Amino acid sequence: MKWLLRALLALLLMVALAAGAAWQWLRSPLGLAAPSVELSVEPGSNPAEVARAWVAAGVQTDARLLYQWFKWSGQARQIRAGSYEVHAGVTPRALLDKMVRGDQVLEQLRLIEGWNWRQVRAALAAAPHLQPRTAGMSDADVMAALGAPGLAPEGRFFPDTYAYSRGVSDLTVLRRAHEAMTRRLAAAWAQRQPGLPLKSAEDALILASIVEKETGAPADRSRVAAVFVNRLRIGMPLQTDPTVIYGLGEAFDGNLRKRDLQTDTPFNTYTRGGLPPTPIAMPGAAALQATLNPAPVQALYFVARGDGSSQFSDDLAAHNRAVNQYQRGGK
Repeated sequence: MKWLLRALLALLLMVALAAGAAWQWLRSPLGLAAPSVELSVEPGSNPAEVARAWVAAGVQTDARLLYQWFKWSGQARQIRAGSYEVHAGVTPRALLDKMVRGDQVLEQLRLIEGWNWRQVRAALAAAPHLQPRTAGMSDADVMAALGAPGLAPEGRFFPDTYAYSRGVSDLTVLRRAHEAMTRRLAAAWAQRQPGLPLKSAEDALILASIVEKETGAPADRSRVAAVFVNRLRIGMPLQTDPTVIYGLGEAFDGNLRKRDLQTDTPFNTYTRGGLPPTPIAMPGAAALQATLNPAPVQALYFVARGDGSSQFSDDLAAHNRAVNQYQRGGK
């Protein structure tokens, strides 16, 4: 009987020692093969795969021990997919907490108001840790993949800063930007000023892209929009340089010449009336708002003052005087 009691006590002691060792291990920093170790946990990965992946990435411990901790904690199924980074001093407990919280390493892509589609694609290509799924896709293929077949990509993405997990597809980020523009445009169109000479939200997007490119000072935006709305109302050509420049594409060398204004293209608003066939850039929220709620002014012209702001005129004679004053030095 005594030997049974001794065996039981020995077993209890071993259990206590094992529990103490496990507790100490959970609170002790894990060895790392480098100052920081990164891992992308793919969707659908099971806890054992995650444990092995951490060890393969540079966490210096037994993968089986790490997996048993995930399992014993009761949180193994709460591990979230994503990109993670751990640094020296991380404990097994902190490692699991990070994945359960979804405390990921995020990169950022900033899309700027007024950028065109070429600039968007260039930004996607340069973005760090972004899977270049669209790199070999045509514009039409990209839009089809986004669920918008037949639409030109120009102006379809909302300019904002988008955070993303490392290793995600650039198409994922584009989809978010496209959905954001769709929502923003629909909301602005629903709150539009009555009586605008715009037939659809598509027209609004095109005009907003022009307003975005033509506005130097934010305070002038609603009056810039009013000028173009007023011109559309009376059937006057928009006569805006940014559309001509857009139509020139990569052939534009930074110097807009008289012959460029006289050369007809679908985007030349000097030679053609109405709106161009597509947006020419990404309008921001302020441009959408100004386009659909322009200032209550009768201006038909504006000219840059040289300080970023514009001088607005109701008629050609006043405009010519303003041009003489601000562009020709009053000569």
